[in-house]
Amino acid sequence: QVQLVESGGGLVQAGGSLRLSCAASGRTFSSYAMGWFRQAPGKERIFVAGDNWSGAVTYYADSVKGRFAISRDNYKNTVYLQMGSLKPEDTAVYYCAASTSRYPTNYYSTTGYEYWGQGTQVTVSS
Repeated sequence: QVQLVESGGGLVQAGGSLRLSCAASGRTFSSYAMGWFRQAPGKERIFVAGDNWSGAVTYYADSVKGRFAISRDNYKNTVYLQMGSLKPEDTAVYYCAASTSRYPTNYYSTTGYEYWGQGTQVTVSS
């Protein structure tokens, strides 16, 4: 079992930055691929960013490419999402997720992940 706890959400003006953190329990964090998803009110949960088990390979949704960066610290069992040049359309609840597959082929889908955090709200004002 893996427990994931997100933090770092909040209210920010358009153009600003935020860094989300996701702390994971368990000693096998370094063997998990991780992902970040977001869900706006009334919409589906969609992929934002992900990595492989080592963090050496990263993936991004086109909508955030060049603005967001995923990273991890395996010693701290933590994955991060650095968000910059934020836009009002980035407003959503952000979730981190863990996959027991080191290289999930469906990293862009919620079905590619077995464990989920409770989410953290990010609100970008115009």
